[in-house]
Amino acid sequence: MDRRKFLKVFGTTTTLFTGSVFADPFISDKDIYISKKELPLFVSIVKKLNNAQRIIGYKNFTIISFDKLLYYARNYSQIGAFSKSEIAFIEKMFYEDPKKYHFFGKRTVKNLTDTIDKKHIAAIPKTGQYLFKEHSKKIYEQMIKDVDNIYLTSGIRSVVKQMKLQFNKIYAYKGNITKATFSIAPIGYSYHSIGDFDVGKIGWGAKNFTASFGDTNEYKYITKLKYIKIRYTKHNKDGIRYEPWHMKIV
Repeated sequence: MDRRKFLKVFGTTTTLFTGSVFADPFISDKDIYISKKELPLFVSIVKKLNNAQRIIGYKNFTIISFDKLLYYARNYSQIGAFSKSEIAFIEKMFYEDPKKYHFFGKRTVKNLTDTIDKKHIAAIPKTGQYLFKEHSKKIYEQMIKDVDNIYLTSGIRSVVKQMKLQFNKIYAYKGNITKATFSIAPIGYSYHSIGDFDVGKIGWGAKNFTASFGDTNEYKYITKLKYIKIRYTKHNKDGIRYEPWHMKIV
C-alpha cells in the first residue's frame, strides 16, 4: 500500500497515529504500509501485546512462547483473547518473505510456536534480561571485565518479544512496515533469539540505541576485543540500520 493511499486510510480509520509521515525524508512512495483492511486489526494486536507485557512482567515476557501468550490472553481480561483474524495476521507477518521490505537477513526461528528451553538460559542480575549459558553469558561476563561502564540492555528475545518490538515500531512509523524494518529485524529473524545481545553505557538510557553509542569510549574499547564483533555495521548487507550496540555472538 503506497503512502498516499495509507494516509487516506489512516485519516478515516483511526486517530491513534499522530503526526505527518511527510516530515520524514527517509519515507518513500514505494514503502509498504499496513493495509486499510488490516489496520484496525493491527492496532488491536499492538494493544494486546503491550497489555500482555504489563500483565506477564517485562522479564518473563522476553522469553514467553506464542502459545503461552495465547493462553494468558484467553485467561486475563486485561489482555483479551486474540481473534482468529488477529492470529492469521500474526502468522502472515511471521512467515512472509521480508525481502519486499528490503530486509535480507537470515531466518533464526523456523516456527511461530518455537519455545526457548529454560535449561539453557540464565537470568543476568540487575538487568531484567536473560542470556544463553553456553555462549552469550560467558562472553558478556568477560566483556564487563574488560570494558568499564557497560551493561546488558537487551538479551534473549522470544518470538513474542520481537513481535512486540517490531509491531510497536511499525505503529510508531504510522503503519510503515518498510521504514520499521530498517530499524528492527522482523519476527523470526532476530539474532537475539539465538544468542546476540545489546550493551550500553551506564547512565546513557535511550541514547544507547542510537548511532551515538558508536562515538563513545566504551564502544572503542569493545571494538578492540578479539572475541566480539558488531552484528549490524555501517552499510551491512542485511538492510538494518547501523547498530554499534548489537553484539554478534552466533
